[in-house]
Amino acid sequence: MYNPSIKESRGDRAFTFVNYTFLVLVLIMVAYPLLYIVSASFSNPGKVAAGEIWLFPKGFNVAGYKAVFDYSRFWTGFTNSLFYTSAGTMLNVTLTVMAGYVLSRRDLVGRNLFMLLFMFTMLFSGGLIPTYLLVQDLGLINTRWAMILPTALSVWNLIIARTFFQVSIPQELLEAAQIDGCNDFKFVWRIVLPLSAPIIAVLCLFYAVGHWNTYFNALIYLRNKELFPLQIILREILILNSVDTAMTNGSEAQAKQALSQLLKFSLVIIASLPILVIYPFVQKHFVKGVMIGSLKG
Repeated sequence: MYNPSIKESRGDRAFTFVNYTFLVLVLIMVAYPLLYIVSASFSNPGKVAAGEIWLFPKGFNVAGYKAVFDYSRFWTGFTNSLFYTSAGTMLNVTLTVMAGYVLSRRDLVGRNLFMLLFMFTMLFSGGLIPTYLLVQDLGLINTRWAMILPTALSVWNLIIARTFFQVSIPQELLEAAQIDGCNDFKFVWRIVLPLSAPIIAVLCLFYAVGHWNTYFNALIYLRNKELFPLQIILREILILNSVDTAMTNGSEAQAKQALSQLLKFSLVIIASLPILVIYPFVQKHFVKGVMIGSLKG
């Protein structure tokens, strides 16, 4: 506990001053680009193209957001991304928690061998072509499952979850539950899961961000545009606007170019907003889950 009666030495005050100065500089470096993007997305396209935006919006304008929302397939991509993120995250967290808890049990025969097999996939991969052929043979090409099943489990997240269970769920708790007649399923459902809220929140955030930002799997496995996620749709908006700019002349070309610059900032805000909305709800568990899960087990 801080005691105000303790007098700091000159070296302590200098150290504190340097720390606070450094942290303020880091805050400015992180916060200014975010503030600039938000300000530019609400500014006049001409002022954005002219580089007149420094801190606050100039010539309040929502043309960039209007252009995005008016695009006919925007809401289709948004709905698809919500489905991929929610369904994929549920599957990811379920498999990760199940595998992580089982691998953390001391009475699992050969658990080190199983863990080695999981970690082997982090070092060696079949590559893009064998993976595509496997997805094709499973009949997943051009289906929603192609966006969910190939990334059903992250070994890195599995290691974090396994370490969390080893550190946070003592063996004595399992033995006491077994003495009271609790089987493994009831133990996991009534004891392990309620105690695992921090790591579950961390896994949900990690997996949700990955699903929301994914675009490469859609480019590889999907051909039906009605199945495209939001990131692909946003990419199309930028490409279409660039093509329109190249096909116009004079003042119309300048206006299109200004709108193209404005679109970049608007798309960044739209793509990031859902994750920014979710994060405050898991923030209280995030640090605890990461720190406990990072301990070597």
